[in-house]
This record gives sequence, C-alpha cells and structure tokens, in this order.
Amino acid sequence: MISSISTLFKPYIQTRQLVVINTPLKNYLLLKDLKKNFHTTPAYEAFHSKQNMDYAFLMNFATNHSDYFLMIEDDVKCAPGFVTQIATIVSAWANKHWMTLNFSQLGFTGKLFRTRDLPCLVHFLLLFYQEMPYDYLLTHFHELLMQPTPIQFFPSLFQHRGNYSFFDSKFKFKDKEIEENDPGSPSNPAASIYTSLKVANGSVLMNAYSLDKNFFYTKSAEAGSHLTVVLDVPAKVFQVQVLTGSHLKNKNQLEEGQVELGYDATNRVNDCDDYILLGLLENGTLNKQVLSNESGKKVKCVRLLVTATPPSGIIVRHINLWIK
Repeated sequence: MISSISTLFKPYIQTRQLVVINTPLKNYLLLKDLKKNFHTTPAYEAFHSKQNMDYAFLMNFATNHSDYFLMIEDDVKCAPGFVTQIATIVSAWANKHWMTLNFSQLGFTGKLFRTRDLPCLVHFLLLFYQEMPYDYLLTHFHELLMQPTPIQFFPSLFQHRGNYSFFDSKFKFKDKEIEENDPGSPSNPAASIYTSLKVANGSVLMNAYSLDKNFFYTKSAEAGSHLTVVLDVPAKVFQVQVLTGSHLKNKNQLEEGQVELGYDATNRVNDCDDYILLGLLENGTLNKQVLSNESGKKVKCVRLLVTATPPSGIIVRHINLWIK
C-alpha cells in the first residue's frame, strides 16, 4: 500500500498536498463485546466503533497543521468553487460563535471545524466510541457545547458518488438538497428599494426588483455603494438571485460585489441594523440558497454592495427572492 501510494501520488506528497498517516493497531481500543445500543449486528457495531476512533486519530493529527479542518470522505463529488464558497462563509462568520459549519447533510462529509476545537472532540469520540455512530455523537457534542441547532448551508457542496452506503447497500446515501435545483418562480414580495448609486436619467430604481424585463441602470458606481431592498413585511427567504449586466453582450456587469441579508431593523425605515454575507457575485451574478439556520428568522433587507469601483456603468436586471 505504501509503495502504491508513493508511486501514484509522488508529486503531491513531495509538495505536502497529500499526507498519509497510519495509526498502529495497538492504539485502538477494544472492538470485541461492544455495547448494543441499536438493533444492529456485532459487525456493524465494530465498524462504527472503529470508525469513531479513525476520525479521532485523524483529527488529532490535523490539530497542529492548520486553522481549520474540513472533513471530506473519499467517495464524494465536490461542487465547483467549493473552497472559495467555504472561505467566504468562514470570513462572514469570523465573529460569531460556532462549533461546526455543515456544508453537506451526509454523515461527517462537509463538516468544518476550527482546529483549536478538535482536541475536545477527539476526547469525546474516544470516550464514547462504542456508544453510538459518529453522527449521533456529534449531535450530542454540539448540545453539550451550546450549539444544539445545526448550522447548515444550502445548497450542499458535496455529493456521494454512489447511491448506497459502502457498509450496507440497503441504505441510500444521497444528499437530496444538492439535487433540488429548481425553486420555481421568484416571489418578490412588496418592498421599497433604496440606493446610494447615481440613478441615470430615465432609469427607474424599482425596475431592479420588478419581475418584468425592465432593468435599472447607473452610469457610475463607487466602492461602498449599495442597492437595498427593504421588505414591507419581513419574510422567510430561502433563495436569492441577483443578475447584473446586459443579457445580450454581458456588458455593464458588476464584477466585484456581494449580497448581504439583514434580519433586524429596530429603528430604521430604509435599512437594517446588521447584515450577514450571503455570497459574492461571480461574472456579475449570484444565485444562492439562504443558510437554513438563519432562514428560521425573517429577512427584512437584501443589500447589493459594490466592493470595488467598476470601470463603467452597471445594469441591475433582477434582484429576485423566493420566500416560504
């Protein structure tokens, strides 16, 4: 095995992009006469007990190698740009309390941790390795550390390549969220729209939010400029789409911008007190589902923010919202 890995992945090993670790069998705890907390076979209990220890050893090794640890299993397909998407969300959550950020609903795949938190999880997995499978243990771990509600991001960034679990082919192992891409027509509830952009003559600001083919145009923009939709009645928004630029020649796109959601507007009529980053525009567009933990709260504001001064004017074709 060592020889095969060394030959196949030599360039990646030499640049330390691939590190292979091996835990001696003597380091494993007992895998015989395990507790039967579920109606399963001894082989199944042994499999998940060893898996808990495998994860613990891997995380223990990773503790001193980076600031963050992302678990990706070996049989998954990754969404394009998943690293950029995760880095953007980590930046947005820098000042918030979290133990785990979930970028998939499948087992341990797509779970992101701060490495400073891994030692506690390692001890927890080794202490209760035979009590239950790792996903159940992780749920209890979160409850003990005051994160009872999963912080789940949609759509999922990882999908299993096969249709079934490798241990028992009776169990389907697909993430439904990654396959459900058609949300239907946008809702765009009643709202007011405000901007610090210079409105070009003849352009109508509300066209940016209308569901027809009209659009909003500004001749120039500066970094820090915004266009903000303020809903008349806060709503549970589950998807946001922003389209900029001409749909014919892709001109007048906002190349560097971001979309933010505001949930509170205590003393403000045309703005919100605080915003959470939803995502960055790519090629002048954004089409993204809202994180599930925040979607429990009602969105009041959707803000399109210019992050760098564009070389020419901007066309905002659509800001579309889907609500529950």
